[in-house]
Amino acid sequence: MKIKILALTVAMISVVFTACDDTTDSIGTSLTDDMDMLEVSTDTFEVASRSFMADSVLSRNTVGYLGKIKDPETGNYIVGDFMAQFGTLENYNLPEKDSIVSLDTAGEVIADSCHIRLFYTTYYGDSLATMNLTAHEMAEPMEENVKYYSNFNPMEEGLVRQDGMKIGKTYTLVDLSVDESERSDASVYTPNIKINLNKEYVDKDGVKYNNYGTYIMRQYYKNPDNFRNSYNFIHNVCPGFYFKVNDGLGSMAYVSVSQLNIYFRYNNDSTYVGTSSFSGTEEVLQTTNIVNDADVLKALVEDNSCTYLKTPSGIFTEITLPVDEVKVGHENDTLNTAKLTLTRINNNHHGEYSLDAPSMLLMIPKDSLYSFFENGDIIDYQKSFVASYDSRYNNYVFNNISGMITYMYDAKQAGLSVNPNWPDEKENVNWNKVVIIPVTVTTNSSNQIVKVVHDMSLTSTRLVGGPDNQNAPVRLSVVYSKFNRKQ
Repeated sequence: MKIKILALTVAMISVVFTACDDTTDSIGTSLTDDMDMLEVSTDTFEVASRSFMADSVLSRNTVGYLGKIKDPETGNYIVGDFMAQFGTLENYNLPEKDSIVSLDTAGEVIADSCHIRLFYTTYYGDSLATMNLTAHEMAEPMEENVKYYSNFNPMEEGLVRQDGMKIGKTYTLVDLSVDESERSDASVYTPNIKINLNKEYVDKDGVKYNNYGTYIMRQYYKNPDNFRNSYNFIHNVCPGFYFKVNDGLGSMAYVSVSQLNIYFRYNNDSTYVGTSSFSGTEEVLQTTNIVNDADVLKALVEDNSCTYLKTPSGIFTEITLPVDEVKVGHENDTLNTAKLTLTRINNNHHGEYSLDAPSMLLMIPKDSLYSFFENGDIIDYQKSFVASYDSRYNNYVFNNISGMITYMYDAKQAGLSVNPNWPDEKENVNWNKVVIIPVTVTTNSSNQIVKVVHDMSLTSTRLVGGPDNQNAPVRLSVVYSKFNRKQ
């Protein structure tokens, strides 16, 4: 029975601690018998924090970011260009070749038209801002097994065809060429940027086609096996396109679906208009190249009156956890809870285009800054934790990071047992440091987190903290417990 009582006691401690501020002196006697006495104690510790610039982040998202904006609070210019690949359905096929009615003067199959649509449901900024982009044909595909970061530029890395197709497009996010009544009907219309590919196209072998769609169709009839799956299609037919902003300021589209559409006519008793679509989905690669104003970000990092969180690929916050202070004198106690609250400082700029605060934050050891995302890790509540923004209290609360404290303490003790200088070794200097990173999470039907990626949307906030913090200190609140057995 005593073992069951112990389990109940430990499980309830965090509830008692967070539910009231009364003294905890009587908790042990109220939950145990006269043979065992549970001693509970609490403490708080100040936490040090600072901002640091994120050089780049792993860029593997289902959303492509396209545009250029200026952060109204900081003046930081942010540019988003992205690369999209297009996949095929398994065992894709076109109508029989001899049924195609769309033919040139030599009787060869052609496409009547071809275009790319970049569909978006969310955007930042002015939907009427005039923007200009170029769709660049890729020379070779970006590969699935390579870790591409947000500073990877396919053009600079030679992955874009220098002599390939380059299609310019001037656009506004509100397409005024579409009737307003159609645009307002979400059941029939999704906002998109349409890029026509109807100019003469020359493939890498020097063969000319009247448009890009004709090239795709003839490649199919030449070798249908290249369309059997997305890998074959990407490596043998269409490596993808890189969409680069050339001019304009004021909008950033969050592109959720990229689609390559080909139109042709074919005969099946009657003449029909056929459409063949290839979509950018989660199964094929999509990456965003982010460019920030480095001078602006550097000035923000040097602002020691607070710490910053800025996305995409901007600024993170580093926290030094007081691990030794928490454990000293409590080496044999149970650390039941360790609660850390990060309070947001309200935006100085209030306007229509003020950036939102990040909605979800991740805490991981600083040494896991890259490996966590590269390995596709998820939250384990031992070395990784998440906290959501609470607008009621204007803060983010990590309710119990005791697992992190214990992990760091145990790692240090193990290191000291073989090397007295362990904490000072270069590879161990971050042993008690964590990073706070804005993230986007995916959950399953049971609301379990199954995927964690960097938040690549436009967000910004300041947090209480920093070396010259003028607000109340950032504090870690802890609860300990131990049993004293009466003799």
